[in-house]
Amino acid sequence: PLLLFIGIGAMIDFGPLLKNPWLMLFGAAAQFGIFFTYFVASFFFDVNDAASIAIIGAADGPTSIFVANELGSKYLGAIMVAAYSYMALVPIVQPPVIKAVTTKKERLIRMKYTAGDVTKTTKILFPIVVTIIAGIVAPKSVALVGFLMFGNLIRECGVLNNLSETAQNSFANILTILLGITVASQMYYEDFVLGLGLVAFIFDTVGGVVFAKFLNLFLPKEKKINPMIGAAGISAFPMSGRVVNQMGLKEDNQNFLLMQSISVNVSGQVASVIAGGLILTLVS
Repeated sequence: PLLLFIGIGAMIDFGPLLKNPWLMLFGAAAQFGIFFTYFVASFFFDVNDAASIAIIGAADGPTSIFVANELGSKYLGAIMVAAYSYMALVPIVQPPVIKAVTTKKERLIRMKYTAGDVTKTTKILFPIVVTIIAGIVAPKSVALVGFLMFGNLIRECGVLNNLSETAQNSFANILTILLGITVASQMYYEDFVLGLGLVAFIFDTVGGVVFAKFLNLFLPKEKKINPMIGAAGISAFPMSGRVVNQMGLKEDNQNFLLMQSISVNVSGQVASVIAGGLILTLVS
């Protein structure tokens, strides 16, 4: 899982997020479901298994596997399948959940995207600074964040193009195959794990949307946030960001939310990794 994060990091462009860094707040808010599910699951499982199951809500396969393995969960195989299943089910699960907690008027809110240039120095410093801050906030997240940001540093440094392309394609594909074969050997059916994973996934989506609705209570009319972008704060990058954009276009064919939703989705990738580190810190 850690090596796979190098490939994921190399795929991510943090540029849109760095142009509007305030969108990072939604990535953090969308991790609510993880901690809520951890609380609920602790009534049915031991602490380590409950924490491992809760991370499924991030819809981030490598993070789920890493946390479950570190905590020695006996549901490792089921957790992996659940995490990757919900990544694939984003277009099916998220739209009805988003509609259930938003009004037609809220879904029609248009947001202005402020374009701007991000310097090369900023893009290089960002993964370094994030790794340092994450290490201070949640020391056990350093391995997860560090590998993710190392992959991004390969992408942004500008002198390792061959390594970056390899990490994004063949390296990531080979690791995915090996990871699947390895975990499949431990796989058995466990429907309750899948059910609690769905709870975490839904509440992550709701957490991001509700946080945006809360902010709208204090924002002037011309600066209102379309709460749907909060749902993109889960880690299923870039699928969730695309789903939110498509929902916006379905409501209003001139309402383009792609840049905001992708930015939130990128921040959710980082936030889910840090959440995994926090869970490890709390439990171990």
